[in-house]
Amino acid sequence: MSEILKRSITGALYIIIIVSTAFLSHYLLLLFFTIVGFICLKEFQTLLSFRNIISYVSLVVLLYYFNFTEVYLPLLITYMAMTLVVKLFLLKDLYTHHDIPIFDGKKHLLTLFYIVPSIIFLTMIPVYKENYEYVLIGTFVLIWTNDSFAYLVGKNFGKNKLFERISPKKTIEGFFGGAIASVIISYVIFLYIDILSWWAWIILAVIVSVFGTLGDLVQSKFKRKADVKDSGKIMPGHGGIFDRMDSMLFSSTFVFIFILFLDYVS
Repeated sequence: MSEILKRSITGALYIIIIVSTAFLSHYLLLLFFTIVGFICLKEFQTLLSFRNIISYVSLVVLLYYFNFTEVYLPLLITYMAMTLVVKLFLLKDLYTHHDIPIFDGKKHLLTLFYIVPSIIFLTMIPVYKENYEYVLIGTFVLIWTNDSFAYLVGKNFGKNKLFERISPKKTIEGFFGGAIASVIISYVIFLYIDILSWWAWIILAVIVSVFGTLGDLVQSKFKRKADVKDSGKIMPGHGGIFDRMDSMLFSSTFVFIFILFLDYVS
């Protein structure tokens, strides 16, 4: 079976599971993301050569708090801000020629303010407003579209490297191929799912394309530090769950902030 076919089948099954759980029950969706979160934490901590049970407990406790209680707004804003700080530092470290500085002595911060909140903000999207499970599903479709077309365009037409030092296979042509495809699909989603305006879907496509690609690069630097090709082997054609989720995990905070912004300006 070709690599492209394996990636496509695995990605399609992944989307089917998310769509099914999102519409059947929020409890099932939370269970799914709890399992995904646990696996991501396990794979991520393996990359860091680090073990800490606190991150697993934090994920369960915070999932319950942010999904089933009246959220204290200043706490949510503080948590988002701390998550953004960690992610911005990770972006800054892409441009250093050294190992990621946050590796040294701050590994617990990465699990608590990178992996855990990224999962939590995803689960908060479908309960933010009525019918927003469509927004969650649409976001995953945009991520899947961006990843698939970036891979296809880059593989067949890519000549100019995007960030060769960290990810030699990524190309500028692939990046724009994925972004353009995502924008086109975002308008198609708007035609069938009239939850957000057409321009909001397009901005959402740009957000997931840009920050999803950056998240993939961040993960590539982690894997280079750990000297491994994949974070795991559970998903054929992709590697581990963290390999499949890296784009969504990194962009989820920015997606949720955009959703809050839309509510503020509406």
